[in-house]
Amino acid sequence: MTMQKHTRKILFVSGALVFTAVVFVGGVYLGFTQRSYVSRITGIENSSAPAEISADFEPFWKVWGIIDRKYPGADAVSAQDRVYGAIKGLVDSIGDPYSVYFPPVDSKEFQDIIAGSFEGIGMEVGLKDRVLTVIAPLKKTPAEKAGIKAGDKILEIDGTSTDDMTVEKAVSLIRGPKGTAVKLIIYREGDSKPHEISVVREVIETPTLDEVLRPDGVYAISLYSFNASSDILMQNALQNFAASGATKLVLDLRGNPGGYLDSAVNIAGFFLPEGDVVVTEDFGKNGSPRAYRSKGYNLLDLKNTTIAVLVDKGSASASEILAGALSEHGVAVLIGETTYGKGSVQEVVDVTDTTTLKLTVAKWLTPNGVSISLKGLTPSIPVTVSAADVTSKVDPVLNRALEYFKTGK
Repeated sequence: MTMQKHTRKILFVSGALVFTAVVFVGGVYLGFTQRSYVSRITGIENSSAPAEISADFEPFWKVWGIIDRKYPGADAVSAQDRVYGAIKGLVDSIGDPYSVYFPPVDSKEFQDIIAGSFEGIGMEVGLKDRVLTVIAPLKKTPAEKAGIKAGDKILEIDGTSTDDMTVEKAVSLIRGPKGTAVKLIIYREGDSKPHEISVVREVIETPTLDEVLRPDGVYAISLYSFNASSDILMQNALQNFAASGATKLVLDLRGNPGGYLDSAVNIAGFFLPEGDVVVTEDFGKNGSPRAYRSKGYNLLDLKNTTIAVLVDKGSASASEILAGALSEHGVAVLIGETTYGKGSVQEVVDVTDTTTLKLTVAKWLTPNGVSISLKGLTPSIPVTVSAADVTSKVDPVLNRALEYFKTGK
């Protein structure tokens, strides 16, 4: 994945990435014995402590001293590594699974992930109830071919437990050179016990969009991600739809884990009138909300077009933004399973030259002010997909959409 500063928010579950600046205590002076916080920070190098803070740091220093005196391996852990551990604990204390502090080694791995490795197995993962979970296997990738499904819980990666593992660390373990295999211990809802899946890594090249005019006259567009080319590809597809003379459109967002925010907003503009709110970025007490609005490209004759948007538990972030906007503005009906529920915004902060903080700074709200986080979007026409449907390659969600086109309900 690539990014630009602030103007290019990335909404994959594994990280909505925006660069900004923030300050934190940059070092520790070990000779302090004073009890007050103010006296402690006086000797800290490059201190950027908040002007006002009410906290007793005495337990911190007391534990530091106990470790020095009693832990046999205390000399093997540098003072700076202890500070990194303390900062990690500070970030963990807010209880947000998407906020993570990266010390130097982990920070480099994270930056490598952002830069984009194209060798892996092709799936998006996230934390659901603090458990590492498959958001969606990407289309035509080793993960999909190996039978990995959205909602699978990943318990181990090559023998390493994923308990308390960050998404970024998991991605770094799953990715690797093509031709090598990664072994995953997977638990799937309904199974009696976990099972192992071995997947051979490949160079990942996934399609962005597929389109087809079906024999029954329904035009189907499948969008697999919101990347830099999604806007123009969707524009071309909608122009093909209009030229075909079809009046019924399926927009399939199942298994789409997200992508660029501006791509989602631009695509919404193909469907919505100018000025309609697509999504609102809610900063809570830290700032005024920001509404992203449709530019109103007027590509479709909406009065004579019926649209069904297909979603599932692998539809996340940018997919949820687009689906929520089209549904709440009455342009389309949502059909399928409840979506993933990734509605928060992360900023990536360079704390030092070698350490990084990824921090949640806002929530995404639908045009009606509903938070996408946690609960996701509930389709107005819910459809359950069974294991038997998958085995027999029956698509009850698409079939329900076709029924909706015939009956209007």
